[in-house]
Amino acid sequence: MSDIVSVVVAGVAARSPFDPAAHLRLLVDGVQVGWLPRHHAAILRAMGDVLGPESGAESGPESGPESGQGAVTLLPACTTPAARNAALATLARQLADAGHVRGWRNELFAVTPALEAVPFAVIERAAARFLGLLTFASHMNGIVAGQRALWISRRSAAKSVDPGMWDNLVAGGMPAGSDPLETLVRECDEESGIPPALAGQAEAHGVIDVLREIPEGVQWERVYAYDLVLPAGFVPHNRDGEVAEHRHIDPAALLAIMAGRAMTVDATLVTLDALRRRGWAAVQP
Repeated sequence: MSDIVSVVVAGVAARSPFDPAAHLRLLVDGVQVGWLPRHHAAILRAMGDVLGPESGAESGPESGPESGQGAVTLLPACTTPAARNAALATLARQLADAGHVRGWRNELFAVTPALEAVPFAVIERAAARFLGLLTFASHMNGIVAGQRALWISRRSAAKSVDPGMWDNLVAGGMPAGSDPLETLVRECDEESGIPPALAGQAEAHGVIDVLREIPEGVQWERVYAYDLVLPAGFVPHNRDGEVAEHRHIDPAALLAIMAGRAMTVDATLVTLDALRRRGWAAVQP
């Protein structure tokens, strides 16, 4: 591993703390859907019957390595998706009004243990990380055809999360009812002006899991990684106001950005994966 890649990896680790003891496994119908910070549990308990009593998690064939971690049930009195949706809509608004969540999106995320599972409910996106819910996103490396180069983007300073930081050329959270490629094609158009016919040619390269404590709560995210080879003459342009600029960059300069921790953690992981796969992870003399 080259020295600069070691610095990048160490930087990701430093920005990805997670202490299970400071969190509760958040359950719905006995299934984990989130990692709730204990100090957020205290806020929720002061707001009414949002959480059930804390208990030890039951062991079983679906239990993970944290099966002994304390657990709490979300909305124990609600037994249907419709009831949970109504209660979570009210809860999200209360949290926003109290200043506990910001960046209201008018976009719904699924409350679910897995992308392929039927969601237990939906909730306003802005509240997902406060609860530590498992979320999903699609990220894409923009590879320039015939060149040892990529396109990356800088997040708008107005973004509520990671403002002004470098990101993959395209990156977006996955709304409830969407899928990874559908999300990617939509975000390609909005963030970089990539037409759907071209965006649909993106190659899937697996899933990268992120679990870390952040100021908003917890980022527990399953990131679907893609590469798209772009024509050498293509220049991305933003259409939704969420990208401040795009940059055509070589691997050495990109590694320097990542080593300086100027790129988001999830984008750093997706980018480093692409550089390694292409043999571009070492700075050339």
